[in-house]
Amino acid sequence: MMIGVSSYSLLQALRSEELTVVSMMQWIKQMGGTHVEIVPHGFEVTLDTASDIREQAEAIGLEISNYAISANFAVDDQQKYQEELQRVKHHVDIAHALGVKHMRHDAASRADGTITTFINELDQIAHACREITEYADTFGIVTSIENHGFYLQGSDRVIALLDRVNHPNFRLTLDVGNFACTDEDTAIAVKKCLPYASMVHIKDFYVREKNEALQKGWIETAGGKKIRGSIVGQGDLPIDEILSIIAESNYDSWVSIEFEGMEDCIEGTATGLAFVVQGIKKEVSSHA
Repeated sequence: MMIGVSSYSLLQALRSEELTVVSMMQWIKQMGGTHVEIVPHGFEVTLDTASDIREQAEAIGLEISNYAISANFAVDDQQKYQEELQRVKHHVDIAHALGVKHMRHDAASRADGTITTFINELDQIAHACREITEYADTFGIVTSIENHGFYLQGSDRVIALLDRVNHPNFRLTLDVGNFACTDEDTAIAVKKCLPYASMVHIKDFYVREKNEALQKGWIETAGGKKIRGSIVGQGDLPIDEILSIIAESNYDSWVSIEFEGMEDCIEGTATGLAFVVQGIKKEVSSHA
């Protein structure tokens, strides 16, 4: 496994300009990360700047593992659907300029989506994902969706889409924490979805019951609980058990720390990275 950091973890510092893209990558390298996942929040990535970022990462000795963007194919307007397809394909071109071999794009989002809506839209969403992954395959880029956004977040819906697309180049960016948003048992959901994964995000949450007031930093789950991002290993999710599941599975691809807490993002990301590096080494050794 190659352990690194999603740039999204350092969003606070990027937005405040405490870190630039270059100093962010240097910091990840200094902290012992082997790769950076580029998520264009807090900075812009274009065809022109992508090649610069690629060259800067190469000079630092840090791999760019993945490029992740938003997208939504759960739309009723066919013109918007086609425009979204073309927009995401343009981002595939950017991913190619970055030199990555993995790209994550969202697939569907609806504030009021039900399971019936999802079933009715599944073929439309799958068609878009298949067209994009076939295009990306010409560059040797594996595409993936992530389990997030509520509408396409639960393990069964994610697997349903992956099975419907049914293409070897289409995989899953598996966020181990995001199942908490739909009140799933995170360890069980990770075990179900891990065979589909080309990228794993390690994230942690504090979890509180629904009778507690929703305050700054907390979001409400599908079932009415409250969750807030934490430093990895300090929240309420069974991260040790999840790391054990990953190690036992012989998963051998990218792992990214994704910090979303209210703590200082540099300190929070560094603490989480150290926890996961130590935990993975321990679990791999115990399963050897």
